[in-house]
Amino acid sequence: MTVSDDVKPAPSAKRRKFLVVADGTAESEIAIHFASLRAQHTNGVVTLLAILAPPDTAGHWLGVQNIMREEARSEAEAVLHKLAAHVNEYAGIIPELVIREGRIADELLKFIDEDRDIAILVLAAGTEKEGPGPLVSLTAGGGFRIPVTVVPGNLTDDDIHALA
Repeated sequence: MTVSDDVKPAPSAKRRKFLVVADGTAESEIAIHFASLRAQHTNGVVTLLAILAPPDTAGHWLGVQNIMREEARSEAEAVLHKLAAHVNEYAGIIPELVIREGRIADELLKFIDEDRDIAILVLAAGTEKEGPGPLVSLTAGGGFRIPVTVVPGNLTDDDIHALA
């Protein structure tokens, strides 16, 4: 299982992909669980996308910036591999792992546009009083070429199994 910056699937490997933004939150874990089961039931693939914020470079030397970038990438890789094990546990699927750097909205839209096999974006809504979360709010405005499934963030494992 490898982490890539660019996705170039083989022409004959076109399969329906369920994209989940893997940010380590409880909500992303629920989205991963749901997407894994949906992919399993539809012979699909799960793609886990981690988006790194660019390091704050104000006043830093290039060497410090590079170290910060490498540390952030290593941490993202560790989180992705942990979440990939969950996908495999839930559905017996080895997910595709991707890391991007930039503004989350820009990178998410760009990634969806670049990988034409992505069929659906799966998010889970936050359960806090602050609202559903920034990604769910982002999708409310539209602008996506694919459907977006928003899973309630308070679903139990049994609920997810019944729905997926």
